Amino acid sequence: MRRRTLLSAAGAAAVGAGTGVPLAAPKPAALRAVSMATHVHGSFSEGVGSFDSHLAQARKHKVDVVWFTDHDFRIAAYDHRREVRFDAAVEPENGLDWTWTQTVEGAPTGAAAAFVAGPRSPGEADEVGNALRLAAGGGNGTLWYAGAAWNATEHAAIGDTTLTFDALPEAHGPAALLLLELQLSYHPAHKGRPAGIYTVRYEIGGVAQTGHTAAGLVGTVRLAAKAGVWQRFTVVPVDDVRRLWPDLVAGDNAVTGLRFGVRTTGPAVSFVVDRLRFERARRQGQAGEQLRAETLAQYADAYDSVTPHLAYEISLVRHLNWYGGDLTLPAFTSPPRRDNTIARTEEMVARLRPHGGVICWNHPLDVEKRDGLARLMVERNAIGVDLIEIGRKEITDLLWVLDVAARNALFVTAVGGSDDHEGHDWLTNEEHYLTYVWAPSTERTALVTAMRKGAAWFTDMARYRGSMDLRINGTSYLGGVVVSARKSVTVKVVATAMPPDATLEVVTGVVDEAGVADLTPSTMIRPFPAKAVKGGLCRVGIEPGNGTYVRSQVRAADGSVIGASNPLWLLPTAPTRPVPDDRRWTLS
Repeated sequence: MRRRTLLSAAGAAAVGAGTGVPLAAPKPAALRAVSMATHVHGSFSEGVGSFDSHLAQARKHKVDVVWFTDHDFRIAAYDHRREVRFDAAVEPENGLDWTWTQTVEGAPTGAAAAFVAGPRSPGEADEVGNALRLAAGGGNGTLWYAGAAWNATEHAAIGDTTLTFDALPEAHGPAALLLLELQLSYHPAHKGRPAGIYTVRYEIGGVAQTGHTAAGLVGTVRLAAKAGVWQRFTVVPVDDVRRLWPDLVAGDNAVTGLRFGVRTTGPAVSFVVDRLRFERARRQGQAGEQLRAETLAQYADAYDSVTPHLAYEISLVRHLNWYGGDLTLPAFTSPPRRDNTIARTEEMVARLRPHGGVICWNHPLDVEKRDGLARLMVERNAIGVDLIEIGRKEITDLLWVLDVAARNALFVTAVGGSDDHEGHDWLTNEEHYLTYVWAPSTERTALVTAMRKGAAWFTDMARYRGSMDLRINGTSYLGGVVVSARKSVTVKVVATAMPPDATLEVVTGVVDEAGVADLTPSTMIRPFPAKAVKGGLCRVGIEPGNGTYVRSQVRAADGSVIGASNPLWLLPTAPTRPVPDDRRWTLS
């Protein structure tokens, strides 16, 4: 935090809920421009990202806070794949498919896979079904069968995971092996190893006892097998990762890919595989979230310049990020299919409310068009959320929606996000927006308070990292609502560290609460080239009239918006919608 600029500005004075009393001009207090990655996914989601990879990116790019918004039902591994019986290339469980895909590496001769009625595992013989025979007549190469569950529900963090399967070696030898390969998660460079996705490969056969070797990002575990006999193999990936790479936080990995194979360098090879089971010991109730917290806590000393906070992406409705609450996992539907109806999403927002924190409507254009989203915002009071992702793809449309909301005195905080599931390079991720807030610290409650009150702006982190603010008489009013009879107000619009060819645009709009009868915002833009923004600020006179809002945005030379602030409302009378207590201010 020492690298962050201090601002002598408004402190967030305590206010009684529902008092309806405007806050007096706050006493100056030291607030910091805190940068936050508000929407990233670690090893408890379905991508290859890890806590490790995202924390390393935050440190590299001097981002103060990372909110880990892993999917709620994935944290719990709810209705994740439990077993595969090898009955067919497509095998349902609870109505959700597991699918096998064949590939070949090298040049094995006569490589073939078949689902066979026999032989079958003794553990499966009393059930109707098949087993999988993988065979090659010789040559040099590997026949692979890769498995994937519907919606990546085989993916799960490995901290509590055990896999068991049965195998029958029909033809094998020192150069003929059955393989089980688990792709894990992406990590930054460690102990001379390059950054990349780690893999554990289990080689079955050809040895008399278990052994572990690591070569870069690939670890090999060798397991003995008896010819002509069904055997049950049990693997605990987290234990093997600890042994292969002791410097890694082993639990910060997920099974992100799984495949069986047979490999030969000459002799014929044939194995029959049956009865794959996933056992996840700590996924009932809140246990999955406790496991996630324990895993993240192991990085406490490794990334001391970054503050991590845990949050959820609520995923079985229109996606919602939930920050700062008690992190009680919600109830899930079975199977875990997403329900995009507005009523269901509003119901989820209402269920989260008693648990504290703030709720964000994520990537809101994923199932809506611009005008439909604006209509929903106005008609349904932004479905009850506190925040909405405006710094995302189709930012021009989303800023238009923000102006519709501001025109209708809809007090929802605009934030930016990336939705990064990989952790490879934040700057080259498809979306790379940061959210900033004015806050006294990186402590969770302080950040949630700042987001709730709208003291926030967002930037394209690859192109703009400056501070933005709206000040009156030296006090920050960003996100605030002022009800005053003043005929004119001078606002200092702050935008520091602008690119020299960028333009600061001050956007003002009428607040007439027109509703859905007229969704086109009435706005005026005043442009200020970077050279005119002396000391990172300019003064703009505002005549509130019958009601006005003001916000700012930084536009790059190519015409794209690379930073935008939340609005400040200047109103002669109270709006129809109640003004939240922590947004209600008097003029100092």
